[in-house]
Amino acid sequence: MERTARPTTADASAPTPPPGPPPADVPDVSGLLNGVPRQGSRRPPPPPAKARPRPQRLLPTPTGTPFTFAYAAVLATTSYVAAHADSTLVRSLQQASSTDVAHLLREPVRVLVASALWVAGGIASPFVVGFLLVLTALERRVGGVRTAGVFLLGHALATLATEVPIGLAVLVGHLPDSSLHRLDYGISFGVAASTGALAGLLTPWLRWPLLAVFGGMLVQDLIAFTDPMTNWGHLIALAIGVGTWPWVRRWGRAAAA
Repeated sequence: MERTARPTTADASAPTPPPGPPPADVPDVSGLLNGVPRQGSRRPPPPPAKARPRPQRLLPTPTGTPFTFAYAAVLATTSYVAAHADSTLVRSLQQASSTDVAHLLREPVRVLVASALWVAGGIASPFVVGFLLVLTALERRVGGVRTAGVFLLGHALATLATEVPIGLAVLVGHLPDSSLHRLDYGISFGVAASTGALAGLLTPWLRWPLLAVFGGMLVQDLIAFTDPMTNWGHLIALAIGVGTWPWVRRWGRAAAA
């Protein structure tokens, strides 16, 4: 009596799949454990590398901050002239650029511009360092044209705020007529206004120490009472810069977008 072989599930005639990686449309599950979820998920990307500090960005460059760079070159030239030219010639040039009451009454625009081409105290003035650092930082955030606008706004308004009272005091007889020709020039009002404007773009832990340190220096100068009108002008210019915060912040957001 013959027995018939029953068919099995694994027929010897069925082809065996070749070894190798799975097809492209089938995920590779080799090496994964059953019942453990999310084994095939991708690893999160590594955190971005921290940007290295670049100290060279603190100073003006021809391409990055053209306004500050060109203005610094002009100030370097006039400071060289003031240090090496004949003292009588230098005195005459600075007097012609002075924003005293007499000049402001005759040709206000010319002397407001010309007075900002000289550095009171020469290239060793601390305002030179402030000019380079503050205007460079401000221009990198809001652009050259707007930085020039903030500088000139503080320079012009603080000059008028200090010279107009002198003219009125002479008019009523509280000051002599010689006060109308008081020598007044320099970049300090513009630097003070730019410092106040820049503070509005910084984080609070930088903003308030900057205002406290710079404002404290200006108050100390005022208490010393060596040049009260100029010292008041510095504080006024700083307040003007703080008053520009709504505009500079909007400009900063637009430049970063």
